[in-house]
Amino acid sequence: QVQLVESGGGLVQAGGSLRLICAASGRPGGTYGMGWFRQAPGKEREFVAHITWNGADRYYGDSVKGRFTISRENGKNTIYLQMNDLKPEDTALYYCAAIVFGPSGRGAALRSNTYDYWGQGTQVTVSS
Repeated sequence: QVQLVESGGGLVQAGGSLRLICAASGRPGGTYGMGWFRQAPGKEREFVAHITWNGADRYYGDSVKGRFTISRENGKNTIYLQMNDLKPEDTALYYCAAIVFGPSGRGAALRSNTYDYWGQGTQVTVSS
């Protein structure tokens, strides 16, 4: 069993920045691919970003490319999401998720049903 805990959300004005953190625990062994999704009220869950188990590859949703950066601590299952130039449409509950048993690759990483474990989410609110 893997537990994921997100932190770093909050209220920020448009144009501002936030950094989200996700720490995984509970399963000894190597690192795994991890990502961020978000869900706004009344909308479907949206892929935000993914980083592979070794940090070699990163994938981003079209709406955040050039503004958000995903990273991870070397050799650990702790990831970060640096969010710059935030917009009101970025307002959502942001979830961290991990692929422990599922397939790798960009196509798999973009699908929420690939992920085996999810955090409880952290709220990001961007005011205009």
